[in-house]
Amino acid sequence: MDYIQAIIIAIVEGLTEYLPISSTAHMIFTSSYFGIQNDDFVKLFQVAIQFGAILAVVVLYWKKFFDFRKINFYIKLICAVIPALVLGKIFDDKIDALLGNPIPIAIVLIVGGVILLFVDNRFNHPTVAAEEDISIKKAVAIGFWQCLAMMPGTSRSAASIIGGMQQGLTRETAAEFSFFLAVPTMLAVTTYSLFLKTYEVTQLKGYELLTQSSEYMKLFFIGNIVAFVVAVLAIKFFIGIIKKYGFKPWGYYRIVAGVLLLTYFSLNK
Repeated sequence: MDYIQAIIIAIVEGLTEYLPISSTAHMIFTSSYFGIQNDDFVKLFQVAIQFGAILAVVVLYWKKFFDFRKINFYIKLICAVIPALVLGKIFDDKIDALLGNPIPIAIVLIVGGVILLFVDNRFNHPTVAAEEDISIKKAVAIGFWQCLAMMPGTSRSAASIIGGMQQGLTRETAAEFSFFLAVPTMLAVTTYSLFLKTYEVTQLKGYELLTQSSEYMKLFFIGNIVAFVVAVLAIKFFIGIIKKYGFKPWGYYRIVAGVLLLTYFSLNK
């Protein structure tokens, strides 16, 4: 992977991590197009640059994350992230197997798009308009919804936002709680990928793979910086769009993108 490819993948991550269109799918499609998807460092890079996206949420919502008087906020996030931590560990190998095949991911992208077309009408009587009103029970339920995103192409953001709306949250509140929940979720995934996971080809831990080359370290830092900047802009953009238009634009996007990608990869198998 060269610097241009790294920057493009980081831009894709920053743009799509908090949108309901699946950052994993878009990064896989991008790296597959470049012909680098099977490289162990690329697989690590695609997860590790989520750290930059995590910082974007913390910076934008720093008052929420650093208000230590509101202990319930942290308790809700801890409870909500537990299902993903447990199920993610159990199904890690199966998830890795799916990541190497873009065709089923494109199909999931299309199916998810169809679902988003009906979300606004299905959950149109919200009762929870602020994070403070989300109960621990609702937070855990949203955490289980988030687990649907273990199937690449689903979108962690889409799954958790739909889960929030199903639990009675307004679109904006569901989106913001999805952003908050992303921080411990992605931090756990990034930590696991860097320090615990052994990569198939090199048989190295993530940090061993990262530190074996100064070029890898440079790509890692550049990727995180780019992902951070782009994610800040994407979050602000997304909140404005869902307030005005809801989720239908993202549904149509997913369907069109999924069909194009399915066609491309079917013809280039």
